[in-house]
Amino acid sequence: MGMEKNPRRVADNEAMAKARMIRVSPQKLNLVAGLIRGKKVDKALAALTFSEKRIAGDVKKCLQSAIANAENNHGLDVDSLIVAEAYVGKNITLKRGRPRARGRFGKIMKPFSELTIKVRQVGESA
Repeated sequence: MGMEKNPRRVADNEAMAKARMIRVSPQKLNLVAGLIRGKKVDKALAALTFSEKRIAGDVKKCLQSAIANAENNHGLDVDSLIVAEAYVGKNITLKRGRPRARGRFGKIMKPFSELTIKVRQVGESA
């Protein structure tokens, strides 16, 4: 007797990838995630490839992981995938500081974020 299989967290025509501990603020990461929401995956990869934002490379890596999960783990057709959801969450914040004038202390916050990308297979008519 083995353990029961965990139910899938996404639908049968979806796949997901998550990137944790991305060294950027959630607000900046959400700007890049907004570039790819709702697009076909090949257009989204092209947009991330030519984006000048520093974090676009990490977002592209997460999107490629979601595409690979869809193809290899769930048997979905790569040509009919769209980016169904791309959302951002907060993670830890490193607190650093710097001495300032008159004995004060300047706070330096170094935020981390996490990114979740879900890709969905749409019908061949779309």
